[in-house]
Amino acid sequence: MATDLEIARAAQLRPIREIADKAGIPEEALEPYGRHKAKINLDFVTAQEGRPDGALVLVTGISPTPAGEGKTTTTVGLGDALNSLGTRTMIALREPSLGPCFGVKGGATGGGYAQVLPMEDINLHFTGDFHAITAANNLLAAMLDNHLYWGNELGLDARRVVWRRAIDMNDRALRGIASGLGGVPNGFPREDGFDITVASEVMAVFCLSRDLADLQQRLGRIIVGYTRDGRAVTAHDLKADGAMAALLRDALAPNLVQTLEGSPALVHGGPFANIAHGCNSVIATRLALKLADVVVTEAGFGADLGAEKFLDIKCRQAGLAPSACVVVATVRALKMHGGVAKSALGTEDVAAVKRGTSNLRRHVQNMQKFGLPVVVALNKFVSDTQAEIEAVQEAMRALGVEAILCTHWGDGAAGAQDLARAVQGLIASGKAKFEPLYNDHVSLAGKVEMVAREIYHAASVSIPPPVAAKLKRFEEAGFGELPVCIAKTQYSFSADPTLLGAPEGHVLPLREVRLSAGAHFVVAIAGEIMTMPGLPRRPAAESIGLDADGRIDGLF
Repeated sequence: MATDLEIARAAQLRPIREIADKAGIPEEALEPYGRHKAKINLDFVTAQEGRPDGALVLVTGISPTPAGEGKTTTTVGLGDALNSLGTRTMIALREPSLGPCFGVKGGATGGGYAQVLPMEDINLHFTGDFHAITAANNLLAAMLDNHLYWGNELGLDARRVVWRRAIDMNDRALRGIASGLGGVPNGFPREDGFDITVASEVMAVFCLSRDLADLQQRLGRIIVGYTRDGRAVTAHDLKADGAMAALLRDALAPNLVQTLEGSPALVHGGPFANIAHGCNSVIATRLALKLADVVVTEAGFGADLGAEKFLDIKCRQAGLAPSACVVVATVRALKMHGGVAKSALGTEDVAAVKRGTSNLRRHVQNMQKFGLPVVVALNKFVSDTQAEIEAVQEAMRALGVEAILCTHWGDGAAGAQDLARAVQGLIASGKAKFEPLYNDHVSLAGKVEMVAREIYHAASVSIPPPVAAKLKRFEEAGFGELPVCIAKTQYSFSADPTLLGAPEGHVLPLREVRLSAGAHFVVAIAGEIMTMPGLPRRPAAESIGLDADGRIDGLF
């Protein structure tokens, strides 16, 4: 079987204007980046606002193995399959981060015969959106330190600076640094640090903004630090919001690409779901809903992370209401949750699969708590046996949910048509009664506790007194009605990545909270999760290079 890269290179891509025409986007609305990718002019985006919305389908998944279970691949395969059945469909995805591309997970453009293309471009620099976001983040950091250097007119306490620098790379050495060393000409020494770009509040602001005006307003509300008496200092106070918006102006236009089978796809924005809110941009999703009868979108990692944040944060802020939910599972991941070592996941073990379905069951039931009808996409691997597949399907039948075997990786759209028909049925049924998990008026601590109890099945949340005091200050400052964005491991319902399956009665340890006033949510960091990941012992970057013809090799 050909590799993902070989399949991508063998594809005959259509000119991007043909993909745009298929999506109902006129050529004059395109700003091409070469022949096969383009940005869509924001004037055209704004002009679509009066049109009715199509149906929104959310693709999420179970708690994954380190390699992932194929949510992006399933999103692409489902979109292609719906189009092949005559349903006018668009796909809305996040842009990949360079961190995992060069780290452990590889690219994030799908795989096999269910990919978005051009794969190498999208996985690397694409249209430069992430570079613009990184630059805007670091411009604010530079203007903050410059303000301190030139007299600190705002009275910012250098010990209470909360704004960090960003880089879109896994680099553990930058988690904590000392800046301003070297004497008077270099400013005031202070502790500083970097987050990965996909965890930056600028990324969240970018992805949640409706237009350029909303973008600048949100950027201006970003809190960079506090005075000695506790007054917040914002990017607007530093007069940085205008320049930041200028850096992000072109990036805010959504990116149009295509799948291997020619379906139009908007790939735009890309916060991680374990340390951020895990969804593509509001602008891209809303545009797709205006142009298509069905939009298939993805939320990162397991449903306890990406889907919960998609539903409680993005849908709340953007006024979205999904019509159906697809939960992606694999036999190998279920065996892992059933106690099988990662090295033995290719060996048949029906009993382990049955034990592991506890994880899938909980994710399905969690999505039903939001009022969403659910179908399970069982993403097939060559090592899966019929007995293992039937064990998954039987477990889901007990919940009244279909588990549909999908082979889109090897068969493209044809391998996801059964899933597409099931999704069409869920949309047509009108059963979706979407409601967020909590309302705005619940306290910040109460919101964390509700997610921990209802989604993670935790017995309680451990909130140390300094963290509780910080939450109280946020509420006193008028931020009590914000949703919460919980940062925790993607591998478990708990904060312990080794606690697999469907653990009950654990304690969620809240280590830190950060106010993202621009993004309009509060980040609650649970356990040892890092907002700047590190590279593994053998990073994927060691295998990436150029071949004799100058083509990128080893990206997957």
